[in-house]
Amino acid sequence: MQFRVLGTVAAVTDHGDPLPLGPAKRHSLLAVLLLHPDTAVTVDRLTGALWEEEPPRHSRTVLQGHVSRLRALFTEYGAAAQGIELVTQGPAYVLRLPGAVVDAHRFEELLGAARSLREPGEAVSVLRDALALWRGPALAGTVRSPLLENAAHALEELRLAAVEELAAAHERLGEHGAAAAVLRAEVAANPLREPLIAGLMLALGRAGRQSDALDWFHRTRRLLADQLGVGPGAVLTDAYTALLRADAAEASVPSAPVVAGAVAGAGAPPVAAPGAAVTPDPPAGPAPALAAAQLLPRRPRGFTGRERELAALDRATAGAPGPIAMITGSAGVGKTALSLHWAHLRHADFPDGRLFVDLRGYSPAPARDTAAVLREFLLALGVPAEGMPGTPESLGARYRELTGRRRMLVVLDNARDSAQVRPLLPGGEDCVTLITSRDRLGGLVASDAARPVPLAVLPAAQSTALLAAVLGPDLVAAEPEAAVRLAELCDGLPLALRVAAARLATGPHRGLAAFAGELSDEHTRLDLLRVEDTGVAAALGLTVRQLPEPARRMFHRLGPHTGATLDTCTAAALADCAPAQAAAALDQLAAAQLVVEAGPHAYVLHDLVRLYARSLTPGCDRDGLLRLLDHRLHTLLAASAAAEPGGEPCCALPPGARPAVGIRTFDDRAGALAWYSAERDALRGAVEAAAAAGLHDRAWRLVLLQWPLIVWQARDGWVPLLERGLASAELDGDPGGQSRARALLGWVLSEEGRPAEALAQLERAPELAALAGDTAGEAIARINLAVALTRSGAAERDGSRERDGAHDRDGAAEQDGARERARDLLVRALALAERAGHTETATLAHQHLAHHLLAAGSPAEAAAHAARGLALAPRLAAPRRVALRTLYGRALAATGRTGEAVRQLGDALREARAHAYEEGEKAARSALAALGVLTDR
Repeated sequence: MQFRVLGTVAAVTDHGDPLPLGPAKRHSLLAVLLLHPDTAVTVDRLTGALWEEEPPRHSRTVLQGHVSRLRALFTEYGAAAQGIELVTQGPAYVLRLPGAVVDAHRFEELLGAARSLREPGEAVSVLRDALALWRGPALAGTVRSPLLENAAHALEELRLAAVEELAAAHERLGEHGAAAAVLRAEVAANPLREPLIAGLMLALGRAGRQSDALDWFHRTRRLLADQLGVGPGAVLTDAYTALLRADAAEASVPSAPVVAGAVAGAGAPPVAAPGAAVTPDPPAGPAPALAAAQLLPRRPRGFTGRERELAALDRATAGAPGPIAMITGSAGVGKTALSLHWAHLRHADFPDGRLFVDLRGYSPAPARDTAAVLREFLLALGVPAEGMPGTPESLGARYRELTGRRRMLVVLDNARDSAQVRPLLPGGEDCVTLITSRDRLGGLVASDAARPVPLAVLPAAQSTALLAAVLGPDLVAAEPEAAVRLAELCDGLPLALRVAAARLATGPHRGLAAFAGELSDEHTRLDLLRVEDTGVAAALGLTVRQLPEPARRMFHRLGPHTGATLDTCTAAALADCAPAQAAAALDQLAAAQLVVEAGPHAYVLHDLVRLYARSLTPGCDRDGLLRLLDHRLHTLLAASAAAEPGGEPCCALPPGARPAVGIRTFDDRAGALAWYSAERDALRGAVEAAAAAGLHDRAWRLVLLQWPLIVWQARDGWVPLLERGLASAELDGDPGGQSRARALLGWVLSEEGRPAEALAQLERAPELAALAGDTAGEAIARINLAVALTRSGAAERDGSRERDGAHDRDGAAEQDGARERARDLLVRALALAERAGHTETATLAHQHLAHHLLAAGSPAEAAAHAARGLALAPRLAAPRRVALRTLYGRALAATGRTGEAVRQLGDALREARAHAYEEGEKAARSALAALGVLTDR
């Protein structure tokens, strides 16, 4: 919650929505309490503020009613969680709150900070930030009581002092035109405030506009005489005298504007004594040329990288007449910093000046009024206030006329849409316009040939370079791996990186690794990436607030998503809408740079954006998570059917699963496996989210339905995920799920060369499948157990040879027993599969029986099983057919049928090559080589 007194008194939520404060007296009550935070304000003092004249007899009751309503509002909007409370203390009330939530407090802090800065460029930036907090006359919307009017006057005096100091800082930078522009707007509102007018005169003189400067003196002198009946005071007279005595060529005037009633600056020429009559006319001669307009803020500090984007800006602003370049990107990606850095690099290209305005398209403050911006530009271009056109149309025409004769840069920062930009485009072919926006501004591309320069997050090297620029290279060099991890957790977002660096630099001493460890927790990451009123969440919130309603509704539903990639069908499931509606909303989110379009119906959702979406939904969005998980299960079933055509699903959908709204299709095995690989992290995240929410019936199915990729890449670190799936199946009390999980886990452990662990899992799998009545599951469990027993026996034989060079009789007997048991398991598995009509499982049993029999010295039987398997395999995946054909060829060769063997092995080699099955190609080539057949590699 934030409070405003610099303008209309208001209380707003963190999203910028105003609280319904009610009548003027309640605004007045809040204003007085805000002006005296953490201080007991008596009932009498409050009563004096709420009534302009004598208060009524029931004033205390009215006051108590307003206090009660304020408290209710604070409670309704959760103020206590932010340390905000309104309490009674005897015959008084105290508003307790952090000072930073009141704009007047922040303004005074910024003003004090600016006064302590030696670098004028930094002072300009801080003073502009301070003045940007003002939204109109202080304490507007309150009762016109003496107490509040005096307070408003004091705040206004403070604001004018800040304006004068801003002008002085511009002067110290040599930006006399900018100083004049700052002061001219205030002089128009305060035509009798002599220090302001004196400062404007001196700034104009230094800018080479002595005639305009002297004209301000004569105009003010007449106004003082007409309205007050007095002559100019010492401040104004001294400034006038200094201008008259200045050397015409060097304009030798004091180096800073007049403030606090004196001419400042060393080396100033002698001036007339205060109060002396000054009557000389200004020297005759031609009017000087207008000075270059300079409204550009200082160069951003710590800027690093972006060489490709800077080059793209050079290309976008070259060649065409009046070029327009647009830097587009997400919140916090560094659009303004890039535009200012480029503008300072290209300073010499714009001899007639550089204009800059923050259009506040995505800002807590209202967007800038076009007419007000045009007036500011015209003032900077030398148009006097009294000569300012009166309508927006005439302001625009005058602006285009003046810029039509100049070679200038116009920077329009933070634009909301194309309509906000068009009236501010300059008129000259030698002018360059640089626009920054979170929107893609396609309309401006179509209507004005604007050239987009998309700005993405920083790559790892530039992210760590930015950290080094802010923190110092030594800290980053001391912990290089932690710096890379920190950059990853910040998504390469410059705003997040700068906030993280600020926390490290200003917080308790801790290293990069420790802070990266804290950021790893998704529940607290956004909070850690915030300092004061600056942070990733605040920046993203401003973007979300500007979205069209369908896109905003979609964004609020993205929280449960667990991956970086997002397709239209998944978004439709999350938002519980039709895929066409989801596609339209995603296009709007992409236009606002909240998601990145990666291909047709495919988007990237960065972690920090996803975490912010999640933060918008209080608590756990269980319905949204269920929709996501069930959509994932439907998609996994479709992917496994494409990856292993003809195979049977390893599990059914859980009871109560939601029907599919829209499921992506897979053209072939390669497409399905590519999807599995791309979605692996997202699927793991879905498993973790399901388990954390107690949805174990979904969690273990999400694991098992990844089996095509798990089997294909068995040695790729699947054990932790499979153990998580087994734990969920046990918590769900599903013996079929437990059997399938143990069978798959045992297979992976066996492939990793961990036979003891594999057998521990596989021994229990068949009985669990039988208990569940899962015939196919029991057959697969028996096959996997048989393979593991065979491998374990082979490992023992190899170990025995290494130890003593011969088999021990007892060991040999045990190995023979293991081989016989493996064969029995495979025969039983085949019988179960055939009885249940599970073609894919029966084919698998034939394959492993053929392999087992070939190793046991029974090639004829092996060939028979391989042939039967091939007869069942036409609809199965190519790797299964290649393995069976290779086994068949080897078995035929072992029986002396060499010609048939070569044909089978040749077919296996060609099919393996056609499907990029490298392991199968290698096995077929090796078998052919054993027969003396050479093949092209």
